Amino acid sequence: MAETYDLIVVGSGPGGYVAAIRAAQLKMKVALVERENLGGICLNWGCIPTKALLRASEINHLLHTLDAYGFAADNIRFDFAKVVKRSRGVASQLSGGVKFLMKKNKITVYDGDGALAGPGKLKVTKGGKPVADLEAKHILLATGARARTIPGIEADGKLIWTYREAMTPTALPKKLIVIGSGAIGAEFASFYQNMGSEVTLIEVMDRILPVEDAEIGAFVHKAFEKQGMTVLTGAKVQGVRKGADDVTAVVEHGGKVMEIKADRLISAVGIVGNVEGIGLEGTKVVVERTHVVTDPMGRTGEPGIYAIGDLTGPPWLAHKASHEGVICVEAIAGLHPHPMDVLNIPGCTYCRPQVASVGLTEAAARAKGFDVKVGCFPFIGNGKAIAMGEPEGLVKTVFDAKTGELLGAHMVGPEVTELIQGYVIARTLESTEAELMHTVFPHPTVSETMHESVLDAYGRVIHI
Repeated sequence: MAETYDLIVVGSGPGGYVAAIRAAQLKMKVALVERENLGGICLNWGCIPTKALLRASEINHLLHTLDAYGFAADNIRFDFAKVVKRSRGVASQLSGGVKFLMKKNKITVYDGDGALAGPGKLKVTKGGKPVADLEAKHILLATGARARTIPGIEADGKLIWTYREAMTPTALPKKLIVIGSGAIGAEFASFYQNMGSEVTLIEVMDRILPVEDAEIGAFVHKAFEKQGMTVLTGAKVQGVRKGADDVTAVVEHGGKVMEIKADRLISAVGIVGNVEGIGLEGTKVVVERTHVVTDPMGRTGEPGIYAIGDLTGPPWLAHKASHEGVICVEAIAGLHPHPMDVLNIPGCTYCRPQVASVGLTEAAARAKGFDVKVGCFPFIGNGKAIAMGEPEGLVKTVFDAKTGELLGAHMVGPEVTELIQGYVIARTLESTEAELMHTVFPHPTVSETMHESVLDAYGRVIHI
């Protein structure tokens, strides 16, 4: 006999498990189906373990620049296996935390694959064998996404890696090729470069970090090259040749074809939604370019079926998925939540230097017809950044010249992934330049660059 619930959530990533908890808070009887690890890709193979790796690379960089701070150390070295082990330990700890939260909120967890099996029905299997038949008026799909594959450059787990193999290597490659310079590609390129690999970053677009403001992308490009990385933009990988323990990429760049040989290659060219095997056939759920189409409340074309997170398309961010999960569940409960404004979702890239942004780029704002005021402030004008020994970076703000609305904010430099939330709050509260100018920023802090950028947009900058 089928187990009956108010809500079944398929997938326990940051969208799924947060939605399940919110539903439990609203007194729903909730089931959560997960085929692998609680916490999904983000917690186990994405956001969290990569930050642990990047922290190690930051420490390695700092140890090799001790002289600038008056220190000296001999025979600096690291145990790469321990670096990787620590990253996996962090992921394991947090996955255990999600398990605790499920128990605390009385959410029933099923280990297996979930697939729709008719109106209000879901079948759970494990290795092809039946686990449970579930029923619910509401079924929320949060199955996430996986790495996109380039034909002819498919990952083999040895020479060509996706993010999974890149996080658990047995040894540090001396030479590495990274294809794709979005957040994932930029972070892995930065990690391996700072750990001592010779990295070549290849991007088919005319600039790296193509979704970011052009000025920010150009800054990171120069920073990467200063660190010793080779960066090729407007470059297309025509194919690869595998050796016994190396790989050669055939690259078209600047009208010429070149060959780049490396120990390993990371493919980071986007993701595709996990729409297969979840029973969408025969339903009214619409799939476009591997992603499920929904309305602002997460409703699909099939009554009682909802979808959130990476499964539903960009931006592919954990915090977007979590917020979508809350909105969807509250709509199911009849609470009439506000739809999410995608332009108020911050984006963060944890390479060195860090990148963070919210809202429209300058180019996008102008393309939409806005008359803009743009402010820029460099970290070299900030006392705290200089004292930290990290004076490279800038903050850029874009305002509507007519209304003073903050259209966008773009940052590159130390800990900007923490600072960006100030601008996110400002946009959510619909603040204008007046409120931001009148806000007192503590001194000495790096956050003062945020204030100065606003002042610069209106001809009132102080420290440059």
